[in-house]
Amino acid sequence: MEKNTIIIVEDDEITALNLKLSLQKHGYKILAICDTASDAMQSIEKYKPQIVIIDISLQEGNDGITLGRKIGKNYPIPFIYLTSYSDDDIITEAITTEPYGYIVKPFDPSSLHATIQMAIFKFDMECKRREDANASKIDEEIVEKLLFSKRETDRPIVSFGAVYYIDIAKNEIYYNTQKLKLTKKENSILRLLVAKLGSVITFEQAINYVWKEDGATENSIRTLVWRLRSKLPTDIIKNASGIGYYIES
Repeated sequence: MEKNTIIIVEDDEITALNLKLSLQKHGYKILAICDTASDAMQSIEKYKPQIVIIDISLQEGNDGITLGRKIGKNYPIPFIYLTSYSDDDIITEAITTEPYGYIVKPFDPSSLHATIQMAIFKFDMECKRREDANASKIDEEIVEKLLFSKRETDRPIVSFGAVYYIDIAKNEIYYNTQKLKLTKKENSILRLLVAKLGSVITFEQAINYVWKEDGATENSIRTLVWRLRSKLPTDIIKNASGIGYYIES
């Protein structure tokens, strides 16, 4: 993908021209200016830009949000919304498409450049973390082997957190002698953390192991860990800020 390339999706000619001139002054290459969502999809497919700027209010509606959702689903390309809206419902709907930033009209050229650079940086870091996670993906077989290697002599028991243990033969987790009532996903994330005791489990590793399908996000893991913590008698799961979670060995 060529660097510093942008597609502008804006149906107001004056705003589109101002965007183009401002971006060109900062060294960006404008591949296309589109005034409809359908034209934008064709241009994205043709040019594969580094980033897309989308006006939320295309054709006096919310077509920009629909376009953002399609991009997120079909292309590994970050996008930024251009908006003059302050309506909470519209902003809430826009957030669900997971944009990489917002530019408020009338825009400031310096803020525009900074927003784009931050979006590109964030996207690149996410791609790198995803690649690193795939390179160190943990599957059920690996977890089983790690737990087996940690078992007590002649017993299918793996102790952790001072007073917890996993019965790997029954796939059950206990606090002292009390069996914990956990959901399947809560059980899975805890088994993963114990298998890698003392090491950080990244969000990507947790998603790949617990969900095994598309659709889960970092927030899915945060919510799962929050629920799990509420069921554990003591606070043994530690945060690795912005990376994932771990249990001390």
